[in-house]
Amino acid sequence: MSEDTDDRTARVERHTGETLVRAALVLDGSGEAEIDTGIGFLDHMLSALAKHSRIDIALSCEGDLEVDDHHTVEDCAITLGMALDAALGERRGIRRFATAHAPLDEALARVVIDLSGRPSPHVFLDLRREKLGDVACENITHFFNSLAVAGRMALHVDMIRGENDHHRAEAAFKALALALREAVASTGSAEVPSTKGVL
Repeated sequence: MSEDTDDRTARVERHTGETLVRAALVLDGSGEAEIDTGIGFLDHMLSALAKHSRIDIALSCEGDLEVDDHHTVEDCAITLGMALDAALGERRGIRRFATAHAPLDEALARVVIDLSGRPSPHVFLDLRREKLGDVACENITHFFNSLAVAGRMALHVDMIRGENDHHRAEAAFKALALALREAVASTGSAEVPSTKGVL
């Protein structure tokens, strides 16, 4: 495992017996995405995440898809969370908190974030299908959970309404993107946004 960070950017490589994931991100980007996880639906969701957060994300994964999608989805989320954590550094001068809603047709998702340094995921998607593309729906929930833990954030994801599971999942990723865009934004201060003085 390796990571480096400089000026709100990060590169992280995570190599296990199941996957090899490489991620690079630029917090102050334009939403460019270079995604290749080997899973089309996950690529689609991560491209939407980059686009609407305006965080540049490059992520590739060589995973054991001959087993199933679990390790790839989980390790992509972990690596992306690690890169986000590294790019935030001491988390000085960030807004820290954010709430966002995103609709996709009949679906409406809400995401609330606190970049607190304390992992606390609470995810309710209520997906009804077994799979979306090649991703088990349970692993979409697991993605959010793993991202929150590795990214050291409180992350609340709630599906308010929706009938189509593709719409529901995509609305959740877009709401995450909008919340991240606000939470990582610079306030122009050099202070850590906490009465503790550290996040």
